[in-house]
Amino acid sequence: MRASVEEAGALLARSDSAGRRRRSPVQSASSPPRPGTLRRQSSSFREDVGHAASETYLVSRLTFTLLQYLGIGYRWMSQLLALTIYAILLMPGFIQVGYYYFFSNQVRRSIVYGDQPRNRLDLYIPEDNSRPCPVVAFVTGGAWIIGYKAWGALLGRRLAERGIIVACIDYRNFPQGTIGDMVNDASQGISFVCNNIADYGGDPNQIYLMGQSAGAHIAACALMEQAVKESAGRPVSWSVTQIRAYFGLSGGYNIYSLVDHFHERGLYRSIFLSIMEGEESLSRYSPEIVAKTSSAGTIALLPLIVLMHGTEDYSIPSSASKTFVDVLQQVGAQAKLLLYEGKTHTDIFIQDPLRGGRDPLLEDLLSVIYADDTIARQKIVLAPTPRRLVFEWQLKLARQISPF
Repeated sequence: MRASVEEAGALLARSDSAGRRRRSPVQSASSPPRPGTLRRQSSSFREDVGHAASETYLVSRLTFTLLQYLGIGYRWMSQLLALTIYAILLMPGFIQVGYYYFFSNQVRRSIVYGDQPRNRLDLYIPEDNSRPCPVVAFVTGGAWIIGYKAWGALLGRRLAERGIIVACIDYRNFPQGTIGDMVNDASQGISFVCNNIADYGGDPNQIYLMGQSAGAHIAACALMEQAVKESAGRPVSWSVTQIRAYFGLSGGYNIYSLVDHFHERGLYRSIFLSIMEGEESLSRYSPEIVAKTSSAGTIALLPLIVLMHGTEDYSIPSSASKTFVDVLQQVGAQAKLLLYEGKTHTDIFIQDPLRGGRDPLLEDLLSVIYADDTIARQKIVLAPTPRRLVFEWQLKLARQISPF
């Protein structure tokens, strides 16, 4: 098994290096655009699509090979088939979001934030950035295996239309990296946002951190790790105090309690423990456990923590968010839980935004971000309602077939 994982990681690394050689250089933090100026990157559409396609294909292929090697058969194959049908049903909406992602002048793709493979982020910038905009640093989900920064395009678009800059942070997936690499990548991406977002029209005093599913877990790990370091007086490249609030959407925060659940859902114990660097590391990468054992000084540094979860989420049960909020409140942190009645793992993040009209998640995010900005709230009330991107029958059928 070790040889297979190392071979997969080596192939991924070579693919990323080749991709970087094919691409023209992206804008770095040392030469940012002037605030209010939106220029497209020099890399062509063909190069962007080629890089994303080759990377996604290779990750999928290596994941399939690795899972097959570990003896995962019918259950995983049935999940893959369900995922494929789910994607086909929602494809009309995905195509429209993809068009926006590749052609909109408001999207700055693949800004490099570090030296490791996948150390890139996308920025979604509002059309009106005449004044510094609030910022959401977003870590996408993907079961720690198929995460990709473009998965946040729909959220990025919706928030940018409401005057908020969104930074979708990419990170190494398994088997290219394990959980420690993912948390380190996310932390570096957050650091880039905290230290450079003003150069892109963002307000460094209004930065929010958000993650969805596995990304919620990774972002929470990065936040807790940073708070522990900072309270101990260790050197840091970004401060927890720079984060106004953390939004965790459909995440799991006590990995110990989820191992058996994931095993039953098809993410088998053997591969999950490999992702988490062995059973001995489960406590370290369980934000709930870290919070329980942290000092009062560490807890005092934490921002407002808002956990959001659908009550019919079977991928990660809503109890995962509830117990984390309970622990945070017990140790003195500011935390609250928002439950979405009858919503599944993907309803809140994918199906509801594709449906158009009222979006409860968007409304809850804006109520926190613009809590002290009366002018922005008035503009939101007058903003046009998001249009429907997929027919209702497609959404209903996709919900029934969804492997999530």
